[in-house]
Amino acid sequence: MKPVGISEPAAQELTEAVRWYEQRRPGWGDRLFDAVSHTLELILAHPEIGAPRSGRLPSRQLRVRGFPYKVAYRIREDDIYVVAIAHTSRRPGYWENR
Repeated sequence: MKPVGISEPAAQELTEAVRWYEQRRPGWGDRLFDAVSHTLELILAHPEIGAPRSGRLPSRQLRVRGFPYKVAYRIREDDIYVVAIAHTSRRPGYWENR
């Protein structure tokens, strides 16, 4: 199994989303974090599971169950690199140049 790397912008997106949910409904920030963690486990176990997305740097994306987020990632030679934890209703593809 390849290790996972998470870009600084993706980590920041997750932190901000968890904070947003937690401020509005206590406990939901933890639920989002757990759902993203589960999604990452699926990706690590089955790297090809995400829907392919073409672009300058091809990537894949997988929805986070129960939340309007997806994990955008690239399968690289030595690891799986998470480029975004993206809200599904905002700026599609903004992470493609990361």
